Amino acid sequence: MHAIVVEEFGDSSKLLWREVPDPVAGPGQVAVRQHLTSVNFADIASRRGIGSKVPFTPGLDGMGTVIAVGEGVTRVKPGDRVAVWSDTGSYCEIVVAREELVFPVAASVPDEVAASPTVLVTAYNILHLASRFQAGESVLIHAAAGGVGSVLVQIAKEMGAGKIVATAGSPEKLAIARDFGADVAIDYRSGDWAQAVLDATGGKGVDVICDAIGGDTFAEGLKCLAPFGRHVIYGQSSGGPGTLRTDALHRQNRAVIGYSSGHRRRTRPASLQSAFEGAYKLVADGKVRILEGGRFPLKDAAAAQALVESRASSGRVFLTM
Repeated sequence: MHAIVVEEFGDSSKLLWREVPDPVAGPGQVAVRQHLTSVNFADIASRRGIGSKVPFTPGLDGMGTVIAVGEGVTRVKPGDRVAVWSDTGSYCEIVVAREELVFPVAASVPDEVAASPTVLVTAYNILHLASRFQAGESVLIHAAAGGVGSVLVQIAKEMGAGKIVATAGSPEKLAIARDFGADVAIDYRSGDWAQAVLDATGGKGVDVICDAIGGDTFAEGLKCLAPFGRHVIYGQSSGGPGTLRTDALHRQNRAVIGYSSGHRRRTRPASLQSAFEGAYKLVADGKVRILEGGRFPLKDAAAAQALVESRASSGRVFLTM
């Protein structure tokens, strides 16, 4: 089969098109011939050398058809259409995954949705699990035109948010956030966005912040987090971590909560089943849709990652087999 392999860390030119042996499903594993895989910011981070060792194949999730199952597998069979999380990278034509990370999906589910368990499950768990979001509460969603951000806006709306405040970096992306249901859309480049959030909430601040950016954005966010508020940090696309003083928390009963679907996938994969079912039910009910930002052939993975890295894309970018 063909796969993308990273043999040394660096820019997107380090994504190499290679022919490699077909993987074989062992006990408790499922082999899937992929039709589509997604490009996540985590793929870019791993290519840069964050949390990875060379050589490796990047990628988290995708969708395709089961072609073989290992001993003991009962949940899926050859021929099933599935969404899949691969432990060994998804930028390849065939992936092998643990049975608990392979999910049957109906023929009515579009390919781009089936190939997006990472963003759907992440957004679902940030609101339902990590932040304990309640109807009537206000929420600030950073990068609201991105893959996870656009889904967060839709799920928050479905959960009965009192006010959804979104940030993005261009008029086009602000329009996307509004289209998905944001009540207020703020260009984070235009000045003091934290003050703009306070202004939009009558000085109260927001009850929940969903933050994949980290760095200085994290610290600024605490300025507009309401008493008893929860700041969920689920990434650091800025390139660095955020820092805080603990007195910013205990004096007003505020909390910072970390969330990672990747860590759960590696250590507690069975815990993702309920979130997968909940998120995909929202899709089936017409409450959530995936914004597609483009498709590239697998061999052009470098161009796809460069687009995502430039922040010029909106929604999800995919690789086709």
